[in-house]
Amino acid sequence: MKHALHRILLLQLLTTLGLHALGSEIINGEKVPDNKMLFMASVQNSRNKHICGGFLINKDFVVTAAHCDDGNTSVVLGTHNLKKIDDTMRYSVKRCKHPSYEKVGKGSDIMLLKLSKKARLNKRLQPISLPKTKTKIKKKNPCSVAGWGLTSVGKPVDELQMVNVPIVDLDVCKNEWPNMLPENVICAGGYGTDKGFCQGDSGGPLVCNGKAAGVVSYNWKKDCGYPNRPNVYTDVSKYLPWIRKMMKDC
Repeated sequence: MKHALHRILLLQLLTTLGLHALGSEIINGEKVPDNKMLFMASVQNSRNKHICGGFLINKDFVVTAAHCDDGNTSVVLGTHNLKKIDDTMRYSVKRCKHPSYEKVGKGSDIMLLKLSKKARLNKRLQPISLPKTKTKIKKKNPCSVAGWGLTSVGKPVDELQMVNVPIVDLDVCKNEWPNMLPENVICAGGYGTDKGFCQGDSGGPLVCNGKAAGVVSYNWKKDCGYPNRPNVYTDVSKYLPWIRKMMKDC
């Protein structure tokens, strides 16, 4: 009886967590080569523990998800292996969250982190470009997502993982998320495929045609093995005016 009660309480807890999905987990991916994804950032808390992903867009700013605002005080740049970090790789940050953000299911899940000092660009650290205008990504576009954390077999990893994900047509995505899909999002992976992110791989980039097209936002109730709804990303192109403004005002 006691065990059954524990199971019920656990189920209630998971249901309450719902869409919220901190952490990172790449499903059915592979290790990122040393010369790829040089813009990736590990967003960390006051205990220097990884909580979210992010991506460097210039020497002063990292983009991540607004729901990653969890007391993060620093980012780590310039390494794919979180066990190989030195003081030159860590930057304290100022958080600038989108003012319209309430929770992931309502959209605007994007945040800028202003670095306390300019990033030291080198052969292991380079920024990623943003889309120049509002764009609609075609289904056949090659896209990928990357992050640190658990894998599909449930083992934590310290080395950056990546996986290719197919774009899901937005009309299809709306049908799969009836009355639950906010504006200004991109759907990719996690639907009709066993590839995607889990626990958000939060804040990391959806990379399409070499540009940061999206920010990892949420999936369906942490269903990571074979999610029955598409993974959802914030559409970076829809927030370009805000990003430019924050680059001056943050």
